[in-house]
Amino acid sequence: MTNDSTPAGAPALPPELARLRGSIDNIDAALIHLLAERFKATQQVGVLKARLGLPASDPGREARQVARLRDLAHQADLDPVFAEKFLAFIVEEVIRHHEAIAAGPDGQRAPVAASDDPVTD
Repeated sequence: MTNDSTPAGAPALPPELARLRGSIDNIDAALIHLLAERFKATQQVGVLKARLGLPASDPGREARQVARLRDLAHQADLDPVFAEKFLAFIVEEVIRHHEAIAAGPDGQRAPVAASDDPVTD
């Protein structure tokens, strides 16, 4: 985030620069809110995976997501390599969260209870 207050005696920011920085600040705020929503959803996925005894990582889905986001990045004139690195960072964090959820609060994987069996629910 930027602090666009001009110290006494410093030259004033050109209005176009101030406008562009304001837009960047708004976009940064939107990104943070979108990431928060994404992580709320992935936390729910982590709980479900732990309950079902599924692994934290799904390499097939991850590969499909990389291909999909690279294509979206290309369409949006964003560097696909950057998009892939950004996604890899997020996925790494999600997997870490899923592993922590699966380990439980005491760090030990809890056994799947009969009531958690997806076939009987």
